[in-house]
Amino acid sequence: MMEATRLLDEARQLGADWFDWKWQMKNRITTVEGLERYIRLTPEEKENITRCLSLFRMAVTPYYASLMDPVDPMCPVRLQAVPRIEETVILPCELADPLGEDRDSPVKNIVHRYPDRVLLLVTHQCSMYCRHCTRRRTVGEEDHTITASELDDAVRYIESNPRIRDVLVSGGDPLTLSDETLERILSRLRAIDHVEIIRIGTRVPAVMPMRITPELLSMLKKYQPVWINTHFNHPKELTPLALKACGEIVDAGIPLGNQSVLLRHINDNAETMKQLLLKLVKGRVRPYYLYQCDLSRGIGHFRTRVETGISIMKALTGNISGYALPKFVIDAPGGGGKIPVSYNYVQSIDDSQVVMRNYRGDIYVYPQPPDLRDGPEPPGKTE
Repeated sequence: MMEATRLLDEARQLGADWFDWKWQMKNRITTVEGLERYIRLTPEEKENITRCLSLFRMAVTPYYASLMDPVDPMCPVRLQAVPRIEETVILPCELADPLGEDRDSPVKNIVHRYPDRVLLLVTHQCSMYCRHCTRRRTVGEEDHTITASELDDAVRYIESNPRIRDVLVSGGDPLTLSDETLERILSRLRAIDHVEIIRIGTRVPAVMPMRITPELLSMLKKYQPVWINTHFNHPKELTPLALKACGEIVDAGIPLGNQSVLLRHINDNAETMKQLLLKLVKGRVRPYYLYQCDLSRGIGHFRTRVETGISIMKALTGNISGYALPKFVIDAPGGGGKIPVSYNYVQSIDDSQVVMRNYRGDIYVYPQPPDLRDGPEPPGKTE
């Protein structure tokens, strides 16, 4: 078996192929035999991976596979990409549709949960199928892309709801589509007068950064304002190539945020999270959300206790800049939406004062303003 570093060197000798995103997509690793070119697997691991693949497909880009430690099964990159037998354990609390997206879908490919924004699912395909994926019920089942008639129905729904000002284009991963296909979708959305913001959710900067091409960015710039949120979970993913892709997105005038998922044995401690967040900010990527892991079927082994996330955020608050801190949220099971969860720094509050504890544990008192409801009239008010 070749070591991953040697394989990467050999792949780079191919020249343009390795750095061509279409080559990366075409050569995704989908079998145990493909994995063995990058990592060492015991007979038991190979058997377990095969069992898992009967439930949920595997696809890993050669680029992302090259980041995996070839011998350490607990490598944080490897844990996100390689199936484990724990995926076959379905807990009673786990759901096929943990966020109730099907319930909030008025037409196919649209999820309308919040009054002023919708989620538009344009493909079931990703460049890599993350083992902690919340949409395991659809993503990876087939490489389905929204059809012309389905797009027509989705656009008509958005057009008929003038309160919708923000459309999040997601999937799957929209950036696995060709520039031409993605532009057809964006142009339809930008033609709707009341759609002010178009957002794109993608993991390609982390798992296939060569997808961020000058041609893609030139096309996206035509449909501003466009925002992108990406998905890095561990500082090891922020390679020079990934950071270059992020920088090119920002240089194109597209604001770039990051949404991480809190994952057991991957980023569930304050030091790892600190390194990730500071490296993101240095790379001009704004940390946006830190998600508690959802209740998708077969990913219970990734979940931490909620107190873990609260403790991490408490440890980071005051010790790194506020703009480096994401909001820790639970996407409520059944479709309740994102609920912020945080340490309570307010110790008590009444009509006279607020008693607070700062990040060092010191106590401070903030006096409440006088209640003027029955007091003097504001200056300038006359009968």
